Amino acid sequence: MMEFLHKRHARYFKFCMDSIPGEYTSLDTSRMTLLFYAVSGLDLLGQLDLVQDKQSVIEWVYRQQITSELCDGDLSRAGFRGSPANSSGAPLNQWDCSHVTMTYTALATLLVLGDDLSRVDRAALLSGLRALQLPGGSFLSSLHGGESDMRFVYCAAAVSYMLDDWSGMDREKTREYVLRSMRYDHGISQGPLLESHGGSTFCAVATLALMGELESALTEQQRDGLVFWCLSRQGVGFNGRPNKQEDSCYTFWIGASLRLLDAYQFVRTDLLREFVYSAQDPITGGLSKWPGHGADPLHTYLGISGLSLAGQEGLKPIHAALNVSADAVEVLRRAQARWRDLPPVKAVD
Repeated sequence: MMEFLHKRHARYFKFCMDSIPGEYTSLDTSRMTLLFYAVSGLDLLGQLDLVQDKQSVIEWVYRQQITSELCDGDLSRAGFRGSPANSSGAPLNQWDCSHVTMTYTALATLLVLGDDLSRVDRAALLSGLRALQLPGGSFLSSLHGGESDMRFVYCAAAVSYMLDDWSGMDREKTREYVLRSMRYDHGISQGPLLESHGGSTFCAVATLALMGELESALTEQQRDGLVFWCLSRQGVGFNGRPNKQEDSCYTFWIGASLRLLDAYQFVRTDLLREFVYSAQDPITGGLSKWPGHGADPLHTYLGISGLSLAGQEGLKPIHAALNVSADAVEVLRRAQARWRDLPPVKAVD
């Protein structure tokens, strides 16, 4: 009988923190997200003590922040990078700017490590966020080019929620973008007229939830259609689209969507665990996307966070919309309470 390899997964995440495999060099600009998977994964496993010098990790994250002081007056560049531009952390030129996904994962990582976010330049980050929103409601990933779709809408919503300030987002345009992306089969796509997808469905549902508009924005028919589409993704594990192979990352993407839609009770968690367990690497730890393939940080983290939703023994409970532990959310609540006693900040154009 297969079992959950708790200690080996903790060892895998610690390895990812200490020494990124050479095959991931192409992801150097996304190092912040790889760090988030490892740190938050250890937190969910209750093994955060394996990070022996948390303060040095916190300092590395803050060195990736492009603050108002470093922007030379151009706050549209503000936020967090994915990795260092140079040894000092200062921007090199006008093309050195933040990335909305790295800003989300930087804030989440700081919270997981217990940081109070007191050094976050909230006004600058909100201004950088506002500069990324397009007229149609979507968000660019970064100021100079890059993609724009539901992934970055979600990251912008998560940042706004964590900073307890929505002045960096036109909420009405965001809501309309989500609703225009709902498809004929009841799923949600990366943008209008595209194919429904498990990842974009989560991003859209979580965005509405973080905005506090999940119930008001969707009709009963739309909600029921979403639940039907998500539940239809389960064979043993979940897949991300009709007629596609089951994949461990959708343990979270689809599972969290159903949790937010108050329909997780319909998931066959016994089958889901069976699939996720089969994707474990019994030697190194970690999870692959499906059985027989190599483990990677993304599928390991999303598989484990999805198992948390399923009530896996030995895992901390997770906040379905933010994808961090309940402990990290408590740290966030304390930071937000402190901000409410301070003069308000606001994004500027």
